[in-house]
Parts: sequence; C-alpha cells; structure tokens
Amino acid sequence: MKKIYLFTFCFIFIFIILLSFEPNVYCATPKIVTKLTDAFEDIEDWFLKLATPAAAVAVGVGVFMKKFSFGDEERIRTSKKIIRGSLFSYGFLLALDLILQAIKSFI
Repeated sequence: MKKIYLFTFCFIFIFIILLSFEPNVYCATPKIVTKLTDAFEDIEDWFLKLATPAAAVAVGVGVFMKKFSFGDEERIRTSKKIIRGSLFSYGFLLALDLILQAIKSFI
C-alpha cells in the first residue's frame, strides 16, 4: 500500500514540475511543449472526472461494509479506514487542482 502512495506522490510531483515550466524562447512556444502541456491538461481533467465517481464508490463500499459488519470490530475499523482514505484522497486531488490553477494564473 505504501508503494502505491509513493508512486502516486512521485507521479503528481513530476506532473506539477512539468506543468510549472513554461518556456519563453523569443516569445514563441515550441510545438512539442504545446502538445505536452495540452496532454497534461487532458490528463488532469481525466483524473478529476474519474476521481468523483471513484470516491463515491469507495465511500459507498465503506458505508455498506460498516452497515453489514454485524458487530465485527475489524470490519468496522477497515470500513472507517476506507471512508477516511477515500475522502482524504479526493480532497487532495481537489486541492491539487486548485494549486495548479493558482500557479497557471501567475504564469
């Protein structure tokens, strides 16, 4: 599980670094940079569109797991972790989008 978080963090860090650089070479932007920027914006939009239903499904699974645990403490703890983790991840993605929009407005 820690490897997934590490991989996700590294991917998002590289994603932010690549979007933060905008070349200003004689007031012209090379085609490859424009294509890469457009591709990363499409990927960002895709992540946000996919994150909402994924978070809803994860919270739903956690709620149903808690509802049908029948008093099993391990399942209740697991369901709380699922709910908390999915809401935290969704909030992190929304905050990341806000940060990227703020960075783009300053550039």
